[in-house]
Amino acid sequence: MKPPPEKFARALKALAFVVCLGPAFVLLWKGFHNLLGANPIDVITRTTGKWTLTFLLITLSVTPVRRITGMAWLIRFRRMLGLYAFFYGSLHLMTYVWLDKFFDVHDMLHDIAKRRFITAGLTAWTLMLPLALTSTAGWIRRLGGKRWQKLHRLIYLSAAAGVVHFIWLVKADLRRPLTYGTVLAMLLAFRLITWLRTRLRPRPAAVQQPLGT
Repeated sequence: MKPPPEKFARALKALAFVVCLGPAFVLLWKGFHNLLGANPIDVITRTTGKWTLTFLLITLSVTPVRRITGMAWLIRFRRMLGLYAFFYGSLHLMTYVWLDKFFDVHDMLHDIAKRRFITAGLTAWTLMLPLALTSTAGWIRRLGGKRWQKLHRLIYLSAAAGVVHFIWLVKADLRRPLTYGTVLAMLLAFRLITWLRTRLRPRPAAVQQPLGT
């Protein structure tokens, strides 16, 4: 499919940037107007966690969508979406570290050891950290394309840890975390099928050159 004009693509990316900031602005606005309910920390924690997972899955959806639709130019949105996943994940973590635990390291270490959903959530954020740090073109050059791609496959493990974190957190009503898990499973299945097709695709036979040429 023919890519859109460059000005349109840039305008669309700028619009997407603003839209992705929307959930953070809504939380900020509600906070200033005392609209976060009786337990604002819980509202902030759940909202930022939900958007972290959402942006992780949207980021993972970019490649399947562009391959299915032929819209190769969508790739330019993937890095921005991945960084937004890290941004909301960091807000989610800081809500716990700052607003919930007030930087009490001993209490947090106790939680990590005793509450498995916190361990899974921390794992998900830790796996996103090297991806955010190496998201620039400079790091792609330093690592080389293949090594950079292998490193950034950690996003699948991060998303899986995030889904597990959500499942272990809610315990009872599993509909929403299982929805995230189903979408992730579909994205993983697409990647696996694509990989198998590439591996099983017959390679063209080498053309034999006449002797003496």
